[in-house]
Amino acid sequence: MALSRIVLKKTHTPEAISERLGNGPSQVYLKDMVFGGIDGAITTFAVVSGVAGAGLSSGVVIVLGLANLLADGFSMAVSNYLGSRAENQHRQSLRDREQLEIELYPEGEREEVRQIYEMKGFSGEELDKLVELITSNQELWVNTMLQEEHGMGVEDSNPLLAAIATFIAFFLAGALPLLSFVTNWLRPGSVESPFVFSAAVTFLAFFVVGLFKGRYVNQKWWVSALETTVVGGVAAGLAYGVGYLLNGLV
Repeated sequence: MALSRIVLKKTHTPEAISERLGNGPSQVYLKDMVFGGIDGAITTFAVVSGVAGAGLSSGVVIVLGLANLLADGFSMAVSNYLGSRAENQHRQSLRDREQLEIELYPEGEREEVRQIYEMKGFSGEELDKLVELITSNQELWVNTMLQEEHGMGVEDSNPLLAAIATFIAFFLAGALPLLSFVTNWLRPGSVESPFVFSAAVTFLAFFVVGLFKGRYVNQKWWVSALETTVVGGVAAGLAYGVGYLLNGLV
């Protein structure tokens, strides 16, 4: 706790604050990495469940697993890229609309600002000064409407970095359920129960992703890890159930 206070104190000196604000807000791609990691582990484990349940060789499991890693991972990355880009475009369209409304109906937009902050508890002269301050700067005015009226952040995300984060997390976590089968393929018989080992490693992947998430959201590490493991475990259980029921078709 004392160490945390020392670190916080160092980051709140005038020089540190000036440097931090000058660099602008940092982009965090935690959502993309957690989403990609959990989905990679689940979908690969689903392939392993179905193929291994049908009694096919480790080579078949590896081929289908790698195909899933590359194809599904790329598909997720592209989808995330397009989704992030669409969100940026939507933000810009709202920004353009607010700028136009401010130019055409400034009094109406000023009244919106007034009512927004009135609902937050401001009133009287304090409210008048706040409205005057916000509406005297068009960029601040537009950003305020984006945040308060539309519930959007004012900064664009980087679609390419979001896609890369998703793919890397998907591939790394998704490769774990295949490790025992790759080992058996390289050294036949070295893993006695590759499917059991794969299931254990899959749950380990959920635990690690949750642990990683907990560090960034200021949540107790064991709570975050347990939460992610339980949610991922339920999804993996569903994948196993579907694979078990359908393995007779292979």
